[in-house]
Amino acid sequence: MLEVNFAPFPVLKTERLLLREIIPADAGELFYMRSSPVVMQYIDRERAKTIDDAQKMIALYDTLLKKGEGINWGITLSGSDEMVGLICLWQIQKENYRAEVGYMLHDGYHRRGIMNEALVAVIAYAFQRLQLHSLEAIVNPDNDASVSLLEKNGFVREGLFRENYFFNGRFLDSGVYSLLAPKTTSSQPE
Repeated sequence: MLEVNFAPFPVLKTERLLLREIIPADAGELFYMRSSPVVMQYIDRERAKTIDDAQKMIALYDTLLKKGEGINWGITLSGSDEMVGLICLWQIQKENYRAEVGYMLHDGYHRRGIMNEALVAVIAYAFQRLQLHSLEAIVNPDNDASVSLLEKNGFVREGLFRENYFFNGRFLDSGVYSLLAPKTTSSQPE
């Protein structure tokens, strides 16, 4: 079975970004994103109503991290500490060497390649450092930008679950995408 230990916190660096631990000082940026109708348009979860909601989310991220059940990175531009997005691995299935990737980006930073750069770094971390066998992403099928991002990075649509969940008075669909680790000559997990 997969062993997961996120200590010390794995900071990821790319050409333009630093992916770091989300801390209480990020509550304002997280609140903005989790309450924004634009950012949350295709994220079918309740929007944050107060800064306290964001602080509770950060506490939840910390709990998941300590239990080895998930990791959330705050996305910052190199040279700045302001969080402009987040990306995570969660729903970790240790017995199946699988995790779900999720992400959101401040609407002022859309269409700059930021999320693609962050996703490439997280995919590399997932397969090289965590030794996962596969990643999945569950998206609202109407979210063309997210679908395009996933497909650009090799994810394949595995299925469409029709009206499989109820949110905000409606039954909604889910697109399920997956990505397998590159084949290597190393042995399979025991």
